[in-house]
Amino acid sequence: MHESPCFSEKEDVVKFVSENGIKIVNLCHVPEDGRLKTLSFSAADKARLLEILDLGERVDGSSLFSFIEPSQSDTYILPRLNKVFTNPFASIPTLNIMCDYLDEDGKPLGVAPVNVLRRAQEKLHSSTNITLKALAELEFYIISKLETETLFPAAADKNYHESAPFAKFENVRNETLAALANHGIATKYGHCEVGRILAEGNMLMEQHEIEFMAKDMEEMAEIVTLAKWIVRNVCMNHGVSASFSPKISMEHAGTGMHTHLCGIRNDENVVVDSDGTLSDEALKMIGGILRFAPSLAAFANTTPASYLRFIARKESPMHICWSERNRLALIRVPLWWNYRQECGERKSCRETFEYRAPDAFANANLLFAALAIAIDYGLENPKEAKKIAENLHVDGGSDGNERLQTLPRSCDEAAENLVKDRRFYEADGIFPKRLIDKTVEKLKAYDDRGLWKKLTGRPDELDALLMEYLHYG
Repeated sequence: MHESPCFSEKEDVVKFVSENGIKIVNLCHVPEDGRLKTLSFSAADKARLLEILDLGERVDGSSLFSFIEPSQSDTYILPRLNKVFTNPFASIPTLNIMCDYLDEDGKPLGVAPVNVLRRAQEKLHSSTNITLKALAELEFYIISKLETETLFPAAADKNYHESAPFAKFENVRNETLAALANHGIATKYGHCEVGRILAEGNMLMEQHEIEFMAKDMEEMAEIVTLAKWIVRNVCMNHGVSASFSPKISMEHAGTGMHTHLCGIRNDENVVVDSDGTLSDEALKMIGGILRFAPSLAAFANTTPASYLRFIARKESPMHICWSERNRLALIRVPLWWNYRQECGERKSCRETFEYRAPDAFANANLLFAALAIAIDYGLENPKEAKKIAENLHVDGGSDGNERLQTLPRSCDEAAENLVKDRRFYEADGIFPKRLIDKTVEKLKAYDDRGLWKKLTGRPDELDALLMEYLHYG
């Protein structure tokens, strides 16, 4: 088992390095693109190691964040001694330490996504006394070239909960579950998902999902980043690759990052009433998210591939509505364990509602911060939020319901909606103005309005676009 030690003093880290033969120390951090980054140091010099642990190191912030100008780019990364783990994928003994971003004055960097999330959570808690917890479902495709004909062929898009030998990469997924546990990341379960693609060149793409246990939003955001890093490294060790792209083939199942949410106040889950039914507070929270759904797309769905997932459907949401258990709704209330409610227990996050729009290309910190703002709005404007929830509830499928607004169909549309709502995101200094400016600028730069129509009848151009995002994020 790989150790995930927790330290309070830098001298304890130095002692651990010495006693465990650590040769390299990596300062790890998560910038705008949401992918784990690494700055490496030799652990041979004890004085230098102490200096790094005490002061961190200077990095080029403009290469990490589009929100930072090159003329003012110096940024510090400072080790968090409570988030340290040995790197099981390194060829020599290596210790990874997660870091925070600081500005030139040694204060938390305002535009760093994790600090945006912290401000959003503080605002929500100060106004409602509610702390949000999130549970992400991380879907991905494992991709490999088959050298020989598979002995147990399976049907396309019929892979849900499939087992070996029909599921070729069950062992890769289960090794990933074990690696996550070794890093202290609690998972709910893992399984094969629907998608199974046998493409030209004998390429097999098999879809899997790992679902985590509910944690506070900041911890879950970091879990998403570390989990993607672990999935990719486990796959590399097996000679296969993994893709988190929301769409890798228009004819096959897309990949989302459905996010379950619950709210804790005074140690109780406010989403559920004492009789096991959806609470009044939950309706306000749902109404808040539905109110902001068009602009939330700017943080939940950040590339043109994201919107191809919506267009193709395949259990992906299209309309802004909510429902019980309907997987085509934007927000779904999954089946709860009401038959286990006889004790009146409401202290867990077993009861949630699920926001189904996000994909794994989202920066989880910014996504969760935006959700906190939407939920805070719903709780602070209860009449409006409840009316929205009541009007946008559907019993069955949403298809053909002309009263329902659709989600944005492009990055360009998402950017326009963010401009309309930016005052809410920027209120109380939660989202810096420059961050919103740059988000809008990046989304509009894709120039993808009407992209699906432009690509219709042009399969080579469509395939090229899908390949462009195969290993993005």
